[in-house]
Amino acid sequence: MTDKERYLDELQHFLRIPSISTDPAHQPDIACAAVFLRDKLKRAGLRNAGLIEGCGNPLVYAEWLDAPGKPTLLLYGHYDVQPPDPLDEWISPPFEPTIRGENIYARGAADDKGLTLILINAVEKLLHQHGRLPVNVKFLIEGEEESGGRHIEEYVAAKPERIRADAAIISDTEMFAPELPTICVGLRGIVYGELHVEGAEQDLHSGVYGGAAPNPIQAIAEILCALKDRDGHIHIPGLYDRVQPPSEDERCAWAKLPFDVEEYRTKEVKVRALTGEPEVTLFERLWARPTLEVHGIRGGFTGEGAKTVIAARAVAKLSMRLVADQRPDEAVSQLEAALKDVCPRGVAAEFRTLHSAPPSLVSTDSRYIRAAAIAMTEVFGNETVYTRSGGSIPIVGLFDRYLGIPSVMMGFGLPDDNLHSPNEKLFLPNFYRGIDAVARYLELLG
Repeated sequence: MTDKERYLDELQHFLRIPSISTDPAHQPDIACAAVFLRDKLKRAGLRNAGLIEGCGNPLVYAEWLDAPGKPTLLLYGHYDVQPPDPLDEWISPPFEPTIRGENIYARGAADDKGLTLILINAVEKLLHQHGRLPVNVKFLIEGEEESGGRHIEEYVAAKPERIRADAAIISDTEMFAPELPTICVGLRGIVYGELHVEGAEQDLHSGVYGGAAPNPIQAIAEILCALKDRDGHIHIPGLYDRVQPPSEDERCAWAKLPFDVEEYRTKEVKVRALTGEPEVTLFERLWARPTLEVHGIRGGFTGEGAKTVIAARAVAKLSMRLVADQRPDEAVSQLEAALKDVCPRGVAAEFRTLHSAPPSLVSTDSRYIRAAAIAMTEVFGNETVYTRSGGSIPIVGLFDRYLGIPSVMMGFGLPDDNLHSPNEKLFLPNFYRGIDAVARYLELLG
C-alpha cells in the first residue's frame, strides 16, 4: 500500500466515526475518535501520545521535542463534527465516506477531520523519511470545537507551560479559490447566547386577553428590529467604537482577488439578493465588520391545527460576530444596555451568554506567516494570498491570550465544501498537497 492509499484509508476510517459533540448519545463515538487519533499519533512516531481527561471530551496530546535550538510549533485540530441533519438532503450517507470524482463526501471531511490528518501526516512523513523533525512539535486536538470548547479553554489556561510554543498551526480554514493557496490572518470573534422575553406568568387566551396582555413573541420581533435595521446597521450604542477598519494595503489586496459577486450570490450563497451595510464593500462586511444574527425563535404554539394563546415567554438564539479590537465582555454589556432601552412595555428581556471568543488578527510580517506562504506557493505553484475569515475559531484567541503566540492558519478546504451543511466534502488533491505543504513549512522553519 502506498502512502497515499494509506492516508485515504485512514481518512475513511476516521470519517466513519459519528463523533457529534452536541449530542450526548454520541459519547462512545467521541471516545472512539479520540482513541483513533492517539493511536495514529503513536504510529506516526510522536512521543507521549495520550488522552487528557477533564471536564469535557478528551483532549489528544503528543509531542516530539528533539530539535534543540529550533522553534516549537503547536499543531491544533478537532475531531468532533456537526450533526448531519437534514439527513434527506445527503446524496450519500453522512458517515459512509463516498468518493465522487476527486472529492470525498462525509460529515467532518473538511471540518476538521481531513485537515487534522493533514497535520499529522505531514509530521509522520518527515519522521519516516529522516528519522527526525527539523523543528519541535506538540499536538493538541480537541473534541468540543463544535460545542463550545470548555475543556480545552480550561486546559490552556491551567497548563500553559506544557503546551508552550513559538507559534501554532491550525488547519481549519479554506482556500479563497481552487488552486489559490491562502493564509487566513484574521478571524471574527463571537458572542452566542439566548434572548429570553417573559410576559404573563402563564399562557393566556388570546380572545379573552388579546388587546391588553403583552405578547413576548411580538416583543422579541420588535427588539430584534430595533437592534438592527433592514440595511444591516446595528443599533447597539458603542458597539462600533473599537472597530478597526482594514488598511489600504488590505483593501487593495482584496480588490485583486478572483471574485465575481453575482456568481457568489447565485452559486455559493444561493439567495435572491445580498444584504448588509450598503456603504461597506462585501469583503469588509464579511471579514472586518461586526454582525448581529438571529438563529432561531421559539415560543407559543407551533403544532398542527389551532391554539389561540398569547405565549408567556419566547426565546431567540442570537450571535454577534466581533472584529479586532472588540471585546466579548464589553459587547455583551453594550447589548444588555441596548435591551433596556428597546424592551417594550409589559415584558422583561434578558440576554444569557452561552459561549464567546475574542477576534484575532496576525501580522503578515511574522516569520511564521511568511514561511507558511512560501511553502504553500512552492507546493501549489501559485502566489499565496492573505485573507480574513468571517468565522470564529475560539482556540486562536485562547492561544493569543494564554500563550502569547501567533496562529498560522493554513487552509486547504474550498469555498464549496458545504461546511455544517449536507454533502460536506473535501477535495482530495488538496488533502495530499496539504500534507506536502505543511511538511515543507516545517523544513523551512528548521
